[in-house]
Amino acid sequence: MSCYFRHLKDILDQAGIAVTPDNKRQIDQFFHKLAGVDYKDCPAAWKRLKQDTLANEEKRRDLVQKLKSAIG
Repeated sequence: MSCYFRHLKDILDQAGIAVTPDNKRQIDQFFHKLAGVDYKDCPAAWKRLKQDTLANEEKRRDLVQKLKSAIG
């Protein structure tokens, strides 16, 4: 799993998404795009998600909805 997926387990659970080998890359790319970070830069993506999105409950709920739409 990507370096930050373990921290986002509750978000993925709320979206009803189980990470599998088939969708792992798609989910990882989604999070990088959402964070505005180049793909494969996991530490920067996690830092941006943690600071900008997960710290705000409204943004967190929005993330769950976007994740459901993009991956679900």
